[in-house]
Amino acid sequence: MIDLDRIETLLDQGVRDKVYPGVVWAVGNSAGILASGTVGVLDPDQPDLRMQTDTVFDVASLTKILAVWASIGALWEDWRLDLDRPLGAFWSEVTGHPIGQVSARQLLTHTAGLPARAQLKSLYGTAPKAIRDGVLSEALQRPPGEAVEYTDRAALILGYLAEHLSGQTLERLASARTWQPLGMDSTRFGPLPLELAARCAPTELDQDTGIHLKGTAHDFSARLLGGVCGIAGVFTVLDDLARFLQHMLEPATSTEAGFGPEWTSYSLTVQTGGLEPARGLFWHPAPGASDDEDVWAHYGFTGTGMWIWPAQDRWAVLLTNKLYFTRDRQPLTDVRNTFRQLSFS
Repeated sequence: MIDLDRIETLLDQGVRDKVYPGVVWAVGNSAGILASGTVGVLDPDQPDLRMQTDTVFDVASLTKILAVWASIGALWEDWRLDLDRPLGAFWSEVTGHPIGQVSARQLLTHTAGLPARAQLKSLYGTAPKAIRDGVLSEALQRPPGEAVEYTDRAALILGYLAEHLSGQTLERLASARTWQPLGMDSTRFGPLPLELAARCAPTELDQDTGIHLKGTAHDFSARLLGGVCGIAGVFTVLDDLARFLQHMLEPATSTEAGFGPEWTSYSLTVQTGGLEPARGLFWHPAPGASDDEDVWAHYGFTGTGMWIWPAQDRWAVLLTNKLYFTRDRQPLTDVRNTFRQLSFS
């Protein structure tokens, strides 16, 4: 039984403590949404604008799941990608470069030995081609397979790989293979058109304009690359995320989207051997969950998060714009962990 009162109390306390201006949340299963709600406001400067179930969020690193993980899964299930084959063996653009010895699996598990931070502008300038060339020719920080070290570069490179294999931009590939088939009509890369931006939860303060970003990706790398990249840049709504997570839990007969249940079940297993922290394929075990829960999570820096528990046919989504107030992760981390516990109790 989902404890609605305790969830509402928890999330309302987060608004009062200024962890975030507001929240949109839901808990569901393969049949749909079981419970949902909203708390707080869209923008503290406009207190009459309450959070709504159709509020649009900059989901930040959930882009890695909605666009990159889903697209790589579709290509894998099409037999167009061997996860363990070195990239340089089939991708001439990286042949002879250090990244050519890395596999897609190592990128998906953050064990490729890539430099830790993106730092695109300071390293490569502002031209998209120069950034791509620089990222794909950069030296590794350590030998592949030696350690688990999270880096945004993994998703950026996998996005480039998906484009290479499909002959489409990442945006078109994700839309054609996942978002459109699932009816995720409000999901897209930014910048958003005015009608969608008006429903968007604002994120952090833009130092250049003195205005909170709204409808434009908070992530600098995404903005630098025109809004579309594997790192971040996707905007979406609760109902679209619900459709995505429902699809992940649907029976093996489902062929609606490009990625299917085989990719999902394979991804939600530990793929890092004895290395710590444990990782699946772009998903990670939920912090604070017990070993027998087998709950998997993915978070976005703007304040978004989603969890999936296949064995119990359950998922949960928590969408906030905590970045409006702070880059400090800990207050929201505490809320996330408690929300997950209440949602899956």
